[in-house]
Amino acid sequence: MRRGILRWIARHPRSPGALLLGPGGLWLLAFFLLPILILLVYSVMPRGAYGGVQPGFTLEHYRRFLDPLYLGILRRTIWLSFLCTLACLLLAYPTAFYIARSGPRRNLFLFLAVLPFWTSSLVRTYAMIFLLRDSGLINRALMDAGLIQLPLRLLYTEGAVLAGLVYGALPFMILPIYASIEKLDPALLEAAEGLGARSWSRFTRVVWPLTAPGVAAGSLLVFVPSLGSFVVPDLLGGARQMMIGNLIQNQFGPSRNWPFGSAAAFAVMALVLVAMLGVLRMKGLDDEHGTSKGRGA
Repeated sequence: MRRGILRWIARHPRSPGALLLGPGGLWLLAFFLLPILILLVYSVMPRGAYGGVQPGFTLEHYRRFLDPLYLGILRRTIWLSFLCTLACLLLAYPTAFYIARSGPRRNLFLFLAVLPFWTSSLVRTYAMIFLLRDSGLINRALMDAGLIQLPLRLLYTEGAVLAGLVYGALPFMILPIYASIEKLDPALLEAAEGLGARSWSRFTRVVWPLTAPGVAAGSLLVFVPSLGSFVVPDLLGGARQMMIGNLIQNQFGPSRNWPFGSAAAFAVMALVLVAMLGVLRMKGLDDEHGTSKGRGA
């Protein structure tokens, strides 16, 4: 039996690759492509009288999504996701740099960076509620210190949602940047210093360009999940801080409007794909430009 399999593989050298891709391809087909196809079909079908869908074709759900109310929710979602990505970058870059240069303590700091993953995101979000509520730890500490007389309104605000998003997404930014910084050759920095480059010049001309792939990967890992987040806005933001994930979840839940929820989900997914293709296109143009400059030199 074993000899027969080895003989078949020797006669079909390209088949082992197809066999290895088979399980993953079937998984993606069943749990990624088919659900997307179902969303697309549902988004152009009329809503049923008691929920669900009924046979037919309509673009009304996409036209409804262009209503200023829903476009406002989309703008708020994109803005908060952008702020979350920017805040994670500002916090993660120096943290990752310190971890990469911490020597024997590197593994300990990496363990601390991924430690929040050991706890459910729901539990971490409820912990944020205990910190930010009127009788929470932050307000109590400020009042005991005599800095405020009345509790600050921290919970159910846009700032609370942003803090929750950053808290949950920060490790996704630290790890890719850390991987890029760890591969950075210290000899390049020494050479730049020997050529008279100051600290800022060494960072902008050596460190940042070489770690930009990690920054780009971390930004995607933070920005895209933030667009679809609905647990954090629901618990920390309340009804006034609704994001597009909450809208989609409500359409598939209490509202039972599956076609409009599918249209909203498909529109957001298409927006994310266009943005990712644009980033990849710009990166490709930069790579071609850098290659042409290298050849010219």
